[in-house]
Amino acid sequence: MPRQLLFLPGPVMVAQPVVEALACPLVDHRGPEFAALLARITGALQPIFGTKGDVVLLGSSGTGALETAVANLFSPGDCVLSCAVGVFGKRFAAIAERYGCSVEPLNTPVGAALDPRALEERLAADTHHAIKGVLLTHNETSTGVANDMAALASPLRAHGALTLVDSISGLGATELQMDEWGYDVVVAASQKAFAAPPGVAMVAASERAWKHMEHTTSPRFYFDLRHAREAARHGQTPWTPPISILFALDVALQRYNAEGMDGASARFARYAGAVRAALERLGFTFVSSPDAHSPTVVAAYPPEGVDVKELLKRLREKHRVVLSGGQGELAGKILRFGTMGDVHDVDLLGAIGAIELTLMDLGHDVTPGAATGAAIEALAGRVTSGVA
Repeated sequence: MPRQLLFLPGPVMVAQPVVEALACPLVDHRGPEFAALLARITGALQPIFGTKGDVVLLGSSGTGALETAVANLFSPGDCVLSCAVGVFGKRFAAIAERYGCSVEPLNTPVGAALDPRALEERLAADTHHAIKGVLLTHNETSTGVANDMAALASPLRAHGALTLVDSISGLGATELQMDEWGYDVVVAASQKAFAAPPGVAMVAASERAWKHMEHTTSPRFYFDLRHAREAARHGQTPWTPPISILFALDVALQRYNAEGMDGASARFARYAGAVRAALERLGFTFVSSPDAHSPTVVAAYPPEGVDVKELLKRLREKHRVVLSGGQGELAGKILRFGTMGDVHDVDLLGAIGAIELTLMDLGHDVTPGAATGAAIEALAGRVTSGVA
């Protein structure tokens, strides 16, 4: 298959050493080699989560981790406050509804981050503590919005409800101090900021959450975190794990830690700034508000008259540049440009140049090099406007 440039919100481009790790000979998943692998991975993940507690690995996508969080923390009839800021936050809420929870939405305008004051007001009004849990999204890829998790922590701690965080596209991209900020469960996945293949999800839980699981009545078997935690203490997983994906994740985490969390976060933000500078020069407008821009995905409306589906189709077929379209109410209306993965400055500039060429092919008025020039200025640190 010809190489494609994946600028998706995930899965992302994977480095060659990570790909090669997939071909390592399998080992006994009940043996010492696997135990050492599991210990390396979970040990590397703990500081990224910002926790000293257990991190449990699941053989699933990120959605499996979301379901795991709900099934282990809530019982049918529990009142849950959903603080969705896009499609994936609504998916989190839908999972809770499927498990019999009474879900109350705290609505946020499209493109805005969750307002800490609105959250504080709603929780303060819950004087009888009917709300048992709060569902949060760290980074919402459908709208290109990042929530300020530090700012949200205070009203949540004051109320005391269990807090569940979808950090699938946020962990490793922006700071998360789970223990310090008081979040109870945080979930993530392999195919985002860590630039590994999909297939492994991660769940970290507070001691309060682990104790609460003993009283939860929702059914669970494969996704029972108590079994996973107990198995992990013996260097195992309760069920057959995706060993090859774990080999790849191990290498990906070594590469991530060699760059450092600060370096990776800065790289994502630098690329997102360059993409916004380029798209703005082409007449795109952004879904996310300026104070809520995600560093891992840029969601943008095209200029008037541009058929975004045709634009994405031609980028893929002619230039092998793959971007995402919109989801839910934004389907067919926006493109989404991811900044994670094993990509470099020249890859980014190539993708932006492909957008310029494709817009020209579609008959739109484009000044050749304007967008790539804006991206170069941003990458060189010369952009001082709000787009960066």
